[in-house]
Amino acid sequence: MAPRNDDAPTWRALEAEVRARLAAVAGDAAAAEARWILLEASGASAAELATDADDPVGALAHHRVTAMLERRLDGVPLQYVLGSWQFRGLDLMVDSRVLIPRPETEVVVQVAIDALVARGARVGRSDPWAAGLTEYAVADLGTGSGAIALALAAELPDAAVWATDVSADALVVARANLAAIGSAATRVRMLEGDWFVALPDALRGEMRLIVSNPPYVTDAEHPALPPEVRDHEPHGALVSGPTGLECVEHLVAGAPDWLEPAGVLVIEIAPHQRDAALAAAHAAGFAAEVRPDLAGRDRVLVAQLET
Repeated sequence: MAPRNDDAPTWRALEAEVRARLAAVAGDAAAAEARWILLEASGASAAELATDADDPVGALAHHRVTAMLERRLDGVPLQYVLGSWQFRGLDLMVDSRVLIPRPETEVVVQVAIDALVARGARVGRSDPWAAGLTEYAVADLGTGSGAIALALAAELPDAAVWATDVSADALVVARANLAAIGSAATRVRMLEGDWFVALPDALRGEMRLIVSNPPYVTDAEHPALPPEVRDHEPHGALVSGPTGLECVEHLVAGAPDWLEPAGVLVIEIAPHQRDAALAAAHAAGFAAEVRPDLAGRDRVLVAQLET
């Protein structure tokens, strides 16, 4: 912590002030958000912050708290204010170039991993001496921050992971996040392009898994989204088009050309899209089902080609 300054507020007093001011935008989450902001500004652990709660706040840390608080009061999502967020144990950089990683997408990753384990894949830490060796290929299409791709690379030690995005800005963020997975990053390739177009043609028929969290909001739904989402998260990563199914249907139709015979397609969808997504998968020759998220809502389309 900073040298003593009797004119400065203590960390305890500053946290109370931040919590009170955040109540207008964060509601019941104000206390948790205030703690996140103070932890980020101080660089301390939660235990250190508790121990030093009655110490004065240094000028630089106070400035950082104030700057983050003002952004949050302007409606900027907490994750963008902090500049990073946790996703399946990974600390990922996030900003307005990419969607904020959400718990629903963590479920998508788990469903994808479970599908590969059922097909004989190993899970666990990579051997740093064999980090570049792979046994099968997976693709994360529309990778954004890289959350799905990096989680798969971190947890599937034998996977070569191909991550694509049409947004060059998003790929800047995704590449910056490669450091989060250490030596497993040697098994990740990030490519700019629209869905399957970005993938090397040699991968046709070779993918064991294709996974995506595509845009699935309709044009009409976008104005009704919470302001934090509507006004700050990238429009192109949220909105698919008039039906909200444009990207889902494109992925379902294109996946058969890229999957190996035992391969699986896993896509995050909106709960009300369940029946339409299943119909599209069946029309493309898949046996398919929809799995729930942590709240029990229909969320994850899982499809395998019928043989």
